[in-house]
Amino acid sequence: MNDPIYTLEQRQLAFSQLKEVKTELDARGWFPATSGNLSVRVGEFASDRFAFAVTSSGRDKSKHSPEDYLIVDGSGRPVEPTRLKPSAETLIHCEIYRLTGCGAVFHVHTVYNNIISELYAEGGYVPFQGVELIKAFNIWEEDARIEVPILPNYADIARIAALVEGRLDARVPGIVLRNHGIYAWGANVFEAKRHLEAFEFLFEYAYRWKALNL
Repeated sequence: MNDPIYTLEQRQLAFSQLKEVKTELDARGWFPATSGNLSVRVGEFASDRFAFAVTSSGRDKSKHSPEDYLIVDGSGRPVEPTRLKPSAETLIHCEIYRLTGCGAVFHVHTVYNNIISELYAEGGYVPFQGVELIKAFNIWEEDARIEVPILPNYADIARIAALVEGRLDARVPGIVLRNHGIYAWGANVFEAKRHLEAFEFLFEYAYRWKALNL
């Protein structure tokens, strides 16, 4: 990328934020077997030109090293000389940034989000209504209902990325891949983490409610 759209200070801040979030989410067991990926936008946003810091592929997220992150452009290509590879699902991050202009995207694999995505896969979304933590998405109406989109889990990530635009709900800052995991985003790191935590609460709630009513 010519004429970088971010500063060294912004780069360092993004890496520091990723390290902090990675540490906290790993403590919850949300990165089993090197799974999951995190990203934070650096610099200004334009739908046709932006960059973000993303976790590198295959790293143990319970450890820290100088090779944990790299910067990629809006097409998922590294913008600095590096031998590191971005996370395999970086193209999905690219689409989420392009379509929403958000500041951070977090993706984790948990037992609850996997089971719930399978239970509701045929309908194409996970419904929630009247649960208090829906307010975490700035939805305040009484007895609010949301539908979290479920996308198929193709081996070809480009096929998944191509579906994102048609399934995004402007009110719901998340999508789920079937038997895979949740992508949650927000205007900044704090908001993206809040949204991720709310989704995971809702998935566990849905699972336990189903179990109680079997």
